[in-house]
Amino acid sequence: MKMKSKREKDIAKIKAHRDLLKEQRRGKQNIERKEATLEEKPTILIVCEGKNTEPSYFKQFKLSSATVKAIGEGYNTVSLVKRTEQLAKIKDYDQVWCVFDKDDFNDTDFNNAILMSEGLDFNTAYSNQAFEYWLILHFNDHQGAGMLRSDYDDVINGLLESLPSTVVYDGKRSKLIEEDFFNLLVGIDTKTNNRRVDLAIKRAERNYNQHDHLNPASEQSTTTVFKLVRELLKYV
Repeated sequence: MKMKSKREKDIAKIKAHRDLLKEQRRGKQNIERKEATLEEKPTILIVCEGKNTEPSYFKQFKLSSATVKAIGEGYNTVSLVKRTEQLAKIKDYDQVWCVFDKDDFNDTDFNNAILMSEGLDFNTAYSNQAFEYWLILHFNDHQGAGMLRSDYDDVINGLLESLPSTVVYDGKRSKLIEEDFFNLLVGIDTKTNNRRVDLAIKRAERNYNQHDHLNPASEQSTTTVFKLVRELLKYV
C-alpha cells in the first residue's frame, strides 16, 4: 500500500477543515431560515369609537407582514381608552391604537383621552371633528379651516360625483367603507398622478403641524389618522 506524503496529508487536512466549515455554515443558515419562518408577524390592535365606519375602513387594508385586529366598541373619549386598556391586557400586541372623534364631546374629556392614551403608551388616531374629515382629504386639499361634520357626507359625495365612478358614501345609515370606496381612497389621483392616500397623509400632516397641540379640542379641522395609516402602509 502506497504511503501518503506529508504534503498529501496536509492537503487532506486542509480539505477536511474546509468541508467542516462549509457544513457549519450550512447548519447556521438552516437555523436562521427556520427562525425566520417561525417568526410571528407583528400584531396591531385598533380600538375604534365607531362600530361601522372606522373598523370597516381599517379591515380593508390587506397587510402581508402584520396582523391587524380592528374593533368597533361604541365607547367614546376617556371610556374608549379605558376599554382599550382592558382589551390590550388580553393579548400582547406590538402596537395599540385608540381611534376616536371630537364630535360634541366635552373638550376636557377629549383632551384627557389623548393624554390618558399616551400615558398608557397607546397611540392615538383622533379626528376633530369626525373621522370623515380624513376621507375628505383624499379628494380635497382642505386647508384645515372649520368644517361642520353635518356637512361631511354631502362634501364626500359631491367629491365622488366628480370622479368617473358610481360610488356613494352612505354616511347616515350603514356608514360602512366598502371595497369599491376603499379602492378609490388608495387609488391614483389623475391630476397629480399620486395615490390619494399619500395625498391625504401629506395634507393631514400639514394641517396638524399648524397647531401646537396644547388644546387638541380646539384644533378644528385636524386628524391624526394619517399616523396610523402611514404605519399600516409599511406592512402592505
